[in-house]
Formats: sequence, structure tokens, C-alpha cells
Amino acid sequence: MTRLFGLTVLGFWVFMIFNAVPGAQAQEASDVIAKVGDQVITFSEIDTLINSSSIIGLDIPAYGTPGRNTARLSILDKMISADLLYLDALKNDADKDPDYGREAADYDESMLAVMYKEKFLVGEIPVTGKEIQDFYKTNIQKGTELTDDMKLAIEASIRKNKFKDRVAGMRERLRKDISVSVKEENLRPEDDGKREDTAVAAAMDSVVITWGEVKKILTGGPGKSSMADRVEAMNRFIDNRLMVNKAREEGLDKDLIYQSRVNEFRKTHLINFHRSQLVERFTPTEEEIDSYFEKNKDKIAVADVRKIQMVVLKSKEEAEQVKKKIDSGEITIFEAARDFSIDPNAKQTLGEMGWVSRSTGFPGLEKLTFSLKAGELGGPVESPAGWHLVKVLDVRDSMYQDINDKGAREKTRRMYIHEKLDQYTSDLRKKVFPVEVYEDVFNRITGEEIDRIQKKMGTPPGGTK
Repeated sequence: MTRLFGLTVLGFWVFMIFNAVPGAQAQEASDVIAKVGDQVITFSEIDTLINSSSIIGLDIPAYGTPGRNTARLSILDKMISADLLYLDALKNDADKDPDYGREAADYDESMLAVMYKEKFLVGEIPVTGKEIQDFYKTNIQKGTELTDDMKLAIEASIRKNKFKDRVAGMRERLRKDISVSVKEENLRPEDDGKREDTAVAAAMDSVVITWGEVKKILTGGPGKSSMADRVEAMNRFIDNRLMVNKAREEGLDKDLIYQSRVNEFRKTHLINFHRSQLVERFTPTEEEIDSYFEKNKDKIAVADVRKIQMVVLKSKEEAEQVKKKIDSGEITIFEAARDFSIDPNAKQTLGEMGWVSRSTGFPGLEKLTFSLKAGELGGPVESPAGWHLVKVLDVRDSMYQDINDKGAREKTRRMYIHEKLDQYTSDLRKKVFPVEVYEDVFNRITGEEIDRIQKKMGTPPGGTK
């Protein structure tokens, strides 16, 4: 096992979709390519993330290409950073924070409620052939052929109606043999300022629900000042509480998929929770923002740039003649670059030079370029390379030049915090938690991948056909 150093910290990217629970990660896989403390990262996890292009926001590089491995190493580095933050969060007892605990419990209970609802209150909704025939006879115009596609459409319609019926009677079935009461006198909006958290908001048999448990739900969002809305929100809270209790009675909290998703959420949410605490800690003062901007203005400020197309001629006279032809519409600037430009690359580029900024060329040429508007053709102007005709295709104005500008100040603040977070994570890696990256395993798996692709294409492994 070798340790691979030098992976740059590129940010805090939490995609722990298939990570196991802390402690349960001890089970070794043949494609483990990194360990961060007791956290394991596998090659297959990384490829799953690469293939989820809608999640990672990148193009999907093909298997067996250098681009694929570059993406793999980038994702690996981000996963290492996320695991370092996770271990640091545990070390600092962030998982014991009441806010984190409440949010994690809310997620657990919402999952259990959904599982119970789907399995026991809604369940499977079968549709028989007779029901399809009856629907066809009753609702479809006579003489219309009953095709397979129509059967599927009818089946979907019947199932949808059955689902509505089941949901409509769900509350009644859920509360069967349970005494539920909502204490409307303790929900009145006009009493919110003086109501104690211990006031009884509702009761389920002998179980009491206090105002403190539900005030955030009943007072947040539009329409919650209406008594009818509050009562309905209270009833939904009761229904969810009942579904959670019944889910546990049925052992749904032992379901492996449920446990996997809960552990996944708890880990991901703890990383985000800890990171938000660090962001708060590293938020700069106004003086620190000013100082950081002065030291890093070259990285923060964006110079004005022009996207240009250029024709280079031997003489001023020739340049003026070509410009007249372009202006009159006799030829296009593309044709002028292809047929007359002395730039050796012009036949391939047709004169397109891409984006250029100030102070990167000759003064006269620069002055002309940055005096033109988008779509405007200018010149000729001389440089050591010849006489230039320049057309500006697009313009991007300068930004973030003045720290007193709101946008510049916000960008500076973000860059300051990002740099602090990167340094913090880098220090965790160097000084606090052991990080091992198994380069030999990575190379073995990528080599096997290339061999499979070559075999599929009829190319001998390690050679050409």
C-alpha cells in the first residue's frame, strides 16, 4: 500500500450516496482505494458519482480515457475532504448538538411515516381485467378499439382513483381505536405571545403533545394565522406521529434500506452542519475583507475582455482594400482571414483569436481592440506582425475592481472563507487524521478497465491491432 500525496483540496463536496455507517465500513472490498481514519472510499463509489452527471455537474468521460481518471481523482479528493470534516465533526461532538439531533430525528421519522403509509395505509393497488373491461364499457366511446396501450391507460386511471379513495379514508383507518383530541383553545393565534410551551396542544390517548413541540410548525409559513389551517396542520402532525409509532411497532425501523438511508443522511447532514459552523467561525470582519482584497485583487477582480477575430495583412494599403471589401459585403471576415491573412494559422482558425485582455499585446492594437463595440470592425493598425483588421465578436466588462462595490465585497468574503476552509481541511489531513490513498489499487483497476475495452474492440491488451 502506498500513500498518494499532492491531491489538492478542491472544495467540500458531499456525495456519500453509498457510504456505509461509521464502524460498519470495516468490511473490506477489493476496490478500496482510500481510507480516511476508519472511513473507506471505494473505486465503485467514485464511478457511481461520475455516472451521475446531473449530480456532479460534469460531462461524463468515457471509460478507459485519461479524462475519466482525472475526474476520478478530483472526486476522490472531494470525498477525502468530506470524510475529514465528518471525523472532525465527531471529534468536536457536533453530532451531539441539539439542532443537529432534531433535524436528524425529523428525517428519520419522516421516512418511517412514508414507509408505513405506503405499506399499510395505501399498499398495493391491484387492477383486475374485469375492472378494465367495465371501465371500457362505461367510459370509452362505443366502437373504439381496446388496444394494449388503451388497457394500460385505463389501468392507470383506475389505480389513480383507487389511490385517492384510500388516501381519503387514511386518517380514519389510522386513528381507529385511538382517542385523538385537538385543543383548539390552545392554538389561537392571538395568544401566541403569552402561551407557555407546556400548554397542551393535542392528545393521543394518554400521550400529550405540547405547544413547544408544534409551535414552529404551526406558526411558520403562509396561512398559519388561520385557525382552520392550524387545526389541519395539527392533525397532520398527529397523523405523522401515529404513523411513526406504528412503523416502529411493525419493525420498519429494522429495515436495511431504511437504516442505510438514515445513516447516509446523518453523515451527509453532519458534514454540512459542521461546515456551516466552520463558515460562521471563519466569517471575516470588514477590516479583514478590505485587507484580503488588497492582497488578492489580481485573483478577485475580473478585467474587461474582448472576443475577437483578426485579419493580418502585409501592408496598410492591402489592409484598407480588404476592409473595404468586408464593409461592402463583397467578402466576409472569415473569407478575408482564409484568403488574405498572413497569420500561419488563419486557414484553420479563420481569424478567431478567442478572448483577450488588456496588457497582453501591442499598445496600438490593444487600444483599437478595446475601443470597438461588439460587432464592430476596426483598423488597420500596425504591429511588428503586420497590419491588423480587428472585429470584436463579444464583450465582457470588468467586474469586482472596487472593494466598495457590493459584488466585489461579497466575492472577497466568499474567497476568504473558502481559503480558510481549505486550509482547515488541509491541516486535518496533515496533522489530525490519517489519510491513505492506494495508488497501486487505482492503477490495477484502471489497467484492467483498459484491457477489457481493448479486448472488446479486438485490440490486444497493451498493444495495437
